[in-house]
Amino acid sequence: MTIRTVKRTSTAKPTMEGAGVKLQRVFGFGDTSDFDPFLMMDDFRNDDPRDYLAGFPWHPHRGIETITYVLAGTVEHGDSLGNRGNLGAGDVQWMTAGSGILHQEMPKGDEQGRMHGFQLWANLPSTLKMSPPRYQDVPSGEIVALGDDHGTIVRVICGDYKGKRGPVDGIAAEPRYLDISVPPGKRKTFPVETYRQAFAYVFEGSARFAGASAPFGVLTEREGPDGSEQLVRETFANRSLVVFDSGDEVTVEAGPGGVRFLLISGRPLREPIAWHGPIVMNTEAELRQAVAELRNGNFIKHDRP
Repeated sequence: MTIRTVKRTSTAKPTMEGAGVKLQRVFGFGDTSDFDPFLMMDDFRNDDPRDYLAGFPWHPHRGIETITYVLAGTVEHGDSLGNRGNLGAGDVQWMTAGSGILHQEMPKGDEQGRMHGFQLWANLPSTLKMSPPRYQDVPSGEIVALGDDHGTIVRVICGDYKGKRGPVDGIAAEPRYLDISVPPGKRKTFPVETYRQAFAYVFEGSARFAGASAPFGVLTEREGPDGSEQLVRETFANRSLVVFDSGDEVTVEAGPGGVRFLLISGRPLREPIAWHGPIVMNTEAELRQAVAELRNGNFIKHDRP
């Protein structure tokens, strides 16, 4: 077995989307080759309703899948095909936009005004870009949660873990999406096949991710007791993105307060990308056609089933 070393790290950056929703961009736009087949990920976490209630009014998607995972609050959604729903804490929606839909997502906080969740975009291969749109709405109770005697808990949202499969299926890139909690000081190893690209996103607590020998942290310059500059290894904490190199397992050592993180991996598509906001095609010609269809009113290709 080969432990995946840390290829690079970053911290989610504040940005604004929709009608003025303040969120944190984990990655996305520009060069996303390290994340293939995934394109973008946002962490929408806020305790002030004024920062998210404007929501994400009607907008188009084509050529991708959007995965929305809610931890606190609710998200009301609807689309041009007549689908309607409401995602609550622990729920997941896996939407295959395919040939195209128009939809909206309107977040609402819990009783304390808290709103927290993630949205991940996954690319579709060229053969499925124009497939019929599809929804998989998964309530929290249907998501498998596995625990062990050390207190680690793994929610299997998509893919498999220890012989258990998540409720989302039929996804082209064979993604594995795990929500993992590890108690303070515990060290755990999780298998990730060598053909997958993988990353972790820490959103509670802190941790070190092991390399080939010693735990790997962020190298940071600090002033030592004698005034000299010293390099120290920091642990990965809240809103830290960790991109892994090749190997077949990921090892994590939780910090003093434990850690909770998403471990996401998938089979790379390695296809060309022509990208304009929520429309992702393979060529510039396909992208121009999609934008023209959106402007001309013939963007929707499939009626409601």
